[in-house]
Amino acid sequence: MSKPKYDVIQWLSEVEEHDYPAAESYLSLIYSNDQVADMIHRLKNARIVQYKAKDIFRASQLSLLGVSNSHVEKDRKKIMKGKSLSPLLLVRDQAIGKVVIADGYHRLCAIYQFNEDELIYCKII
Repeated sequence: MSKPKYDVIQWLSEVEEHDYPAAESYLSLIYSNDQVADMIHRLKNARIVQYKAKDIFRASQLSLLGVSNSHVEKDRKKIMKGKSLSPLLLVRDQAIGKVVIADGYHRLCAIYQFNEDELIYCKII
């Protein structure tokens, strides 16, 4: 049996429910509980939009994780099998002039390694 190859990234139509608590946990390291509660509420109500992978990386100012990262590799395998990914959760922090990746950093790294111009499904506030 031949190995399926990457053709196009498949996306879920909505963020997986378990991604919101993950985002909340991460954001609580940076922001107050009240701010985080407001952000999660707004993220849940935000519509899904698309941005290029390279633009999200530039806006976040984060480093690209390599394929040696187990979470990135897991997401690469999902992509190769044609499994749908959950949209990313992003927060614009104007005070620091960056986009905070509240959830989906490993998915973004995996996708970027296939195509830096790939459109990433996300919710952003």
